[in-house]
Amino acid sequence: MNLGKYSIGIGDRFARQGAAQLAGVIRARDAGVDVTPVWNKSHREHTIIGTTPQSVRAEADAAVAELGWSGPYFVDADHVGLETVDLFIDASDFFTLDVADAIGRAADEDAVRAFVDRHAGLLGEVALPGLDEPLVISKEQMTGAAAKFLAAVGQAGRIHRHVAAAKGEGTFIAEVSMDETDAPQTPAELLVILAAVADEKIPARTIAPKFTGRFNKGVDYAGDVEVFAAEFARDVAVTAFAARRFDLPDDLKLSVHSGSDKFSIYPAMRRAIRTLDAGLHLKTAGTTWLEELIGLASAGGKGLAIARDVYAEALGRFDELCGPYATVIDIDTSRLPAAETVAAWTGEQFAAALRHDASCEAYNPHVRQMLHVAYKVAAEMGGRFLDALDAFAEAIAPGVTENVCARHIRAVFG
Repeated sequence: MNLGKYSIGIGDRFARQGAAQLAGVIRARDAGVDVTPVWNKSHREHTIIGTTPQSVRAEADAAVAELGWSGPYFVDADHVGLETVDLFIDASDFFTLDVADAIGRAADEDAVRAFVDRHAGLLGEVALPGLDEPLVISKEQMTGAAAKFLAAVGQAGRIHRHVAAAKGEGTFIAEVSMDETDAPQTPAELLVILAAVADEKIPARTIAPKFTGRFNKGVDYAGDVEVFAAEFARDVAVTAFAARRFDLPDDLKLSVHSGSDKFSIYPAMRRAIRTLDAGLHLKTAGTTWLEELIGLASAGGKGLAIARDVYAEALGRFDELCGPYATVIDIDTSRLPAAETVAAWTGEQFAAALRHDASCEAYNPHVRQMLHVAYKVAAEMGGRFLDALDAFAEAIAPGVTENVCARHIRAVFG
């Protein structure tokens, strides 16, 4: 199961842009940047849209066949737990084990003491190759981190063993995800988590911690870029150290659940993985769906009418659509134009408001965030929307390909 040094998770809400996404990966490869594509879709998205994990597998396989892709590729069971993982067993070969809800759950005190005793060699200063300053961990810090994270890692172990029993060990990629929680993990806490992952005998290939700052859906990073840069570099170093120290897979790497388009921190990520010669998995989000809206609006006519209708319906159902994503969006409703205003927009005006180009005065991140989470409206349109994706494919595909290749792959890995 060769994930490769660099990999990218690409979401596609409506399973129509697989070939266009893969074309972006191929374009990057032809320019010298080799990245493994991983198609991802969560149980929540399947439930809202009415699709199944098998549809993601079919999309990925069809794209690979159409474009003659000969490299590795994967289908990710995105953010699964014990209650949902069985739905993904047959179709997926990458499992993002989401255990954030178990963070902070009381761990057995004897288990915590045993963990601290077992890993006493990590106390004090830990030299991290590639960094000037060591990591310093006190017994109190390790005890607190173990109490906070052991239950979550134990849950990851149960999910992993369940998948391995069904599919066979070594037949899938395992990612341990702890990003969907309120507080970021420190580099010291990440080291404790990875020690616990090794104790659970999870052959994790990627680890997704929560970082400092806000990773809102589809818009740029909100936070101190320099603080993030220092934290990210230390996390990269910790991950490499842990792989060697705990006999985890030697290609273990960080996974950044970016929510897409974190352009301001991409240079820091690129610098760190180059300096430390490290791998990285970059998981994007549903911005392919936004490229579909941009393409429809730009095409005019029926395409623009659909884009306008999606906006009007989303605005009227704001609380319903945005509520489930409240922790990963930051929308000023006063910055959302009235439906009547948008109904008078040209296709280019709509596209300019939605396209993530901070240099454009018309760009509106509040519109972008709302529409990012409004894919349910398009799903409810059924054939009207899906038929339009097919009818206007030539207007949509170039934007999808450019988004994957230039804005993400080449910006981070190139």
